[in-house]
Amino acid sequence: MVKSVDRALRIIKIVSMRKDGFGVTELAEKLELNKSSVFRLVATLIEHGFIEQDSVTKKYRLGYQYLELSSKLLDSIDIRKEAAPYLKELETLTNEVIHLVIYSQKEAVYIEKLEGHETLRMHSQVGKRAPMHCTSAGKTILAYLPEREAKDILAQKGLPPHTENTITDPEELLEKLKEIRERGYGQEVEENEVGITCIAAPIFNFKGEIAGSISISGPTIRMSEERIKQLKEPLMEAGKKVSRRLGYSYNIHS
Repeated sequence: MVKSVDRALRIIKIVSMRKDGFGVTELAEKLELNKSSVFRLVATLIEHGFIEQDSVTKKYRLGYQYLELSSKLLDSIDIRKEAAPYLKELETLTNEVIHLVIYSQKEAVYIEKLEGHETLRMHSQVGKRAPMHCTSAGKTILAYLPEREAKDILAQKGLPPHTENTITDPEELLEKLKEIRERGYGQEVEENEVGITCIAAPIFNFKGEIAGSISISGPTIRMSEERIKQLKEPLMEAGKKVSRRLGYSYNIHS
């Protein structure tokens, strides 16, 4: 490694650990360097906007350059690309159909579909809209939206029956959404398509907002309660991994 670069990056990591920053003496102690060396490193970082000095306390803290860089990074994140390896892992693990669904303009949209290793005929297609009220992916998104927005969507779109198992009562659906939040994943048994059972986990963005969901779909005869118990943990973990790739912090939002 280049020592000066290593030391500069270590300074950045150190000052990010405390809101009010660190003094030069503290930095020198942590880096095991003399103050003059630390001053030169800090001066360079200040020049580039990565560190700034509080005019009152004289302590050093992160500079606003990070906001600009982080916003560019977040704008460049492609959820489909970030989710791809985790979707593939689920497909390999489960041999079932895997969907990636995003939330866009008050609707759920399929943006990726892995077919699994067994052919399963489903209505879902990449680019197609997903019913919010009767798919596990849609219900999971609804569950984590602000309550007023969720109610507005239900009022606008209605709860049309897709099968005889579709929930068409708003109050009953709102209660189901509460259950999703409590257990961390959504489920539907033949609510959207006869013979198909699905479970879904949420994906959050860097703002802590619901961004979409990942779902596993399979024939009801195979998707027993016992199998769902086996699949829910790897599914929820995949959702968490994608959320982290989008900048979501479970430590901050827990």
